[in-house]
Amino acid sequence: MEKFVLYEKLSKKEKKKLDSAKRRDWNGLNPVTRVADENKKAYKRKPKHPLNLN
Repeated sequence: MEKFVLYEKLSKKEKKKLDSAKRRDWNGLNPVTRVADENKKAYKRKPKHPLNLN
């Protein structure tokens, strides 16, 4: 049985191993090559409820 060591006291290599084990994988997808749908705008520039300043 391994001895418990606080995360702050682990070496950089051990922290890196632990962090990479906790991270999820992309199941073969590369997130850098993903492209958003070009037909849609990334965000709407007009406000949803414009102010009426009469």
